[in-house]
Amino acid sequence: MALQVFSAKKYSARLKATIQSTGKLGFTAETAKSLQLSPDSYIKIACDRDQNDALYLIVCNSPDDDGFKVNYVSKYYSLPTTVLFKELGIDYVNNTVMFDLIRIPALDEEVDGTVFRMDKRLNPKNKKEADMR
Repeated sequence: MALQVFSAKKYSARLKATIQSTGKLGFTAETAKSLQLSPDSYIKIACDRDQNDALYLIVCNSPDDDGFKVNYVSKYYSLPTTVLFKELGIDYVNNTVMFDLIRIPALDEEVDGTVFRMDKRLNPKNKKEADMR
């Protein structure tokens, strides 16, 4: 018998990213640390051709012209994704849009990076909050 233990340390961190009111994709400090983000990092966003609403985040192994350069301002990491999310029709003005990041190592080699599926969660903003934008 060969037992494999699943370490709670590996599964205790909840990796997530949120679209800010400006359209930038922001990362929690815990997520940025787990993804090993730095101001020199690049991240690509991809979709599944068969399911356009299925998004993937790819942390690039090296600088990549197709990737978003990670911004680091005031101890906070983000991506300049405003135009992308507008093109995808994601309503981040009237909704709080968060993504749970789920590791998908089977795709790493195919895209030469570290792949995460972006599971979207929408929470409608209250009218007063949306009107302030």
